[in-house]
Formats: sequence, C-alpha cells, structure tokens
Amino acid sequence: MISIPSISTTDIASLIVAFVLGLLVGVLIKKITQVAIILVAIIIILIFIGAISPTTIEHELIMLGQQASTAESEVSSYIKLLPYNSVAFIIGLVIGLWKG
Repeated sequence: MISIPSISTTDIASLIVAFVLGLLVGVLIKKITQVAIILVAIIIILIFIGAISPTTIEHELIMLGQQASTAESEVSSYIKLLPYNSVAFIIGLVIGLWKG
C-alpha cells in the first residue's frame, strides 16, 4: 500500500504565502513595464516636437543608471527572500503577469 504524506497547516500556509508573493511580484513587474513603455512614448514625443533634446535624455539616463546601481545593491538582499523555487510562487507570478 502507498502511504500518503500528511500535509500540515504550515505547509499549506507556506504555499499560500508563496502564491500570493508570486501574484504581487507578477503584478508589480507588469505595472512597472507598462509605466516604462508610457514614459518612453512620452520622451519620444517630446524629442520629436523639440521640447527636449536627446543629450538631455542621455544625461538623465546616465544619472538614472548610477542611482539604479545603488538601489540594486540595497534590494538584492530582499530578492533572496523570495521563494523562486516554489511551484506556487511561479504559478502566482505567471498569473500576476498575465492578469495583473
């Protein structure tokens, strides 16, 4: 006879937390991508009508890159806490990206 392993309340809670984290991360990634696309469209229109110059954008992108590198070093410790190897997290992430 095959024995069925028992599932504890802690196991169920950890699966639910991983799924919800995946949903939230998926929605966050989708929203950030949407905002980035809108910002790029606005910048292209402003360059096209002559309101800003490409060198201004280049300077701002360099400044943004410097700030992003410092932010990445601060966030990297928190990213390690996400349960990437959990199937529930990956399912939540995909649903968050798709429906978010």
